[in-house]
Amino acid sequence: MKLRFVYTGLLATTFTILSCNKFLDKLPDNRTSLNSVDKVAELLTTAYPSASYIPFLEAMSDNADDKGEGRVDFNQENSDAYRFKDIIKDAQDTPEYYWMQAYAAIAAANQALDAIAKAPDPDEYAAQKGEALVCRAFAHFMLVTLFAKVYDPATAANDPGIPYVTEPETVVFKDYSRGTVQEDYDKIEKDLEEGLPLLAGHEYDVPKYHFTTQSANAFASRFYLFKRDYVKVVEAAKAAFPTGNFVKNMRPWLTTYSNLSYDEMRAIYTKSSENANLLLIQASSWWDRNFASMRFGLSDALSSKILGNNVTGNRSWAMPIFGQSDYHNVPKWSYFFYAPEDPNFGQDYSMIPQFTTEEVLLNRAEAYARLDQFDNCINDLNTYASQRFENYNPTSNAVTVEKAETFYDEADPTQALVNVVLDFKRAEFVEEGQRWFDIIRNGLTVKHYIRNTRQVIVDSVIVAPDDPRRVLQIPQSAVLSGVELNPR
Repeated sequence: MKLRFVYTGLLATTFTILSCNKFLDKLPDNRTSLNSVDKVAELLTTAYPSASYIPFLEAMSDNADDKGEGRVDFNQENSDAYRFKDIIKDAQDTPEYYWMQAYAAIAAANQALDAIAKAPDPDEYAAQKGEALVCRAFAHFMLVTLFAKVYDPATAANDPGIPYVTEPETVVFKDYSRGTVQEDYDKIEKDLEEGLPLLAGHEYDVPKYHFTTQSANAFASRFYLFKRDYVKVVEAAKAAFPTGNFVKNMRPWLTTYSNLSYDEMRAIYTKSSENANLLLIQASSWWDRNFASMRFGLSDALSSKILGNNVTGNRSWAMPIFGQSDYHNVPKWSYFFYAPEDPNFGQDYSMIPQFTTEEVLLNRAEAYARLDQFDNCINDLNTYASQRFENYNPTSNAVTVEKAETFYDEADPTQALVNVVLDFKRAEFVEEGQRWFDIIRNGLTVKHYIRNTRQVIVDSVIVAPDDPRRVLQIPQSAVLSGVELNPR
């Protein structure tokens, strides 16, 4: 399969969107100026996708419900995502915007790698090369996860992937092979395994804004979970936390957070000073302003279900739900408004936690379950539970295989424990979009209901594991360049 991809044109569009970045404003394509470690390092600050997947992934997941026809349906992206309609729009908070920003990040990583390869002393750039490789792997991983079928070792060699770009662009039109999901995964793994060791010992002014050894291993734990290489999931999780001290680095919902007001909690959740945040990426997004008021989102019934009865028998989740029934939310998001020229015209930005301590712990718990290492899985699940339930009692509230089998009416102990992991993750990352990753990876069916003003169900959208609508459609900007659409 061949395609013509307007990559340089796409990059120019993206640079316009990112015009607040002074470095790229001055040097959008001046390759000869990348002649020092500092300049390459500065370029790499743009090698992270500055876009949010949360608005459309959360609406597609089973964390979203219809709050009723009486709600103002002001956001077409929210409505289309909930109904599993293709979002034909290139504004922020859309799939096309994420696609553009991800490839812009890849372009920055490739430009950095090209400059390093041509440097007279490339060994001095080891850490920057490591960051560029891991950034390139991450952006491609997100693209193949969203715009191609989920990895299945039985079909990946034939499933269409996404273009894996490894060279700087020098022409407007260039032929690319879309390749396969398997090829994409092989290249992601190669970049990740080559880049990760190069990060060792490097220090940043604000390490949470860059891939470090810890956050790169957190990424590896997610990648290998998708790849179903559970031994490597465990290895990556242990490498991210070599002392095994997860508790100290989890969000303190039971202590510090419990005394915070709504606004204080919003302000602290995405700070780089929070131990739980392993990698933060700045994204241009309106999610922080609109998420609680959107028609399709966290309803009263859903919040009770997600943060309600669970395998521990303890219903007292430490994570609070704020807002009236139509505005239920967990206060995670704050924003800053950037208006360089006119205070009335600017852009909202949020910091998004891409990887956290809690994800690494629960990734390892699932890997242990799938490896039939049930004792290790139980230990990880109870470590998590001890930090999430008020008045948790390790005797009466502890997760056990027997409790999991009974709670889920599941005879298979592996699946019963995986169900515990998925429910813990669903609660932990509510309104963060991550539930969608577990839905596609585990083949879960999504049922969305449409309600009228009296909350009576008048229609439904049911999306089974093999439904092609689970794969986001290739963006219009790429289709115009010859990229083949995903099937519908």
